[in-house]
Amino acid sequence: MPPSGGDQASVLNTGTQVAKSTAPKFGIPRNAAPLAYDSQLNSIPSSADNADASSLANAKPITAGPNVGDFEQQGRASWYGRGFHGRKTASGERYDMHAMTAAHRTLPLASWVRVTNETNNKSVVVKINDRGPYVGNRVIDLSYAAAAALGMRSAGVGKVKIEGLTQQEARLAREQLASISSTE
Repeated sequence: MPPSGGDQASVLNTGTQVAKSTAPKFGIPRNAAPLAYDSQLNSIPSSADNADASSLANAKPITAGPNVGDFEQQGRASWYGRGFHGRKTASGERYDMHAMTAAHRTLPLASWVRVTNETNNKSVVVKINDRGPYVGNRVIDLSYAAAAALGMRSAGVGKVKIEGLTQQEARLAREQLASISSTE
């Protein structure tokens, strides 16, 4: 028998075993007892109670992201394309070989960088959405589109300079790219 006035926790601590009672407790059959979370549902305010609260439709977009404005690196870049197209990247996005993206070993995911081909001085702005490269002494793996824009598609590998961008710089670069694309 459990000690008088004890609850189940104290019974368990004493090591005494208690047989489960099938008798109704407080007039409610045991199998008809409400689930524990049901009592919590009544404390959740209804949507009518929050009529004055602002909706998500009025929410501002998230603009804060990793600031890598002080990052600089030089080295060899490569690109990856069709064999990886549609696979998940480290960020969870699907790899799109036609998007301006890249893989880097250490830069934060969702950060933006300017990559310049040191042979022809062409530049692109890419979003870091994957990890790599894992081959040789390369510092960045570019998407097919980024490599083509840099004139590296046929060479496969090229010497580049990587410059990190602040979120504001990245936003301006994306807006410029969008305005150029819309006029073509």
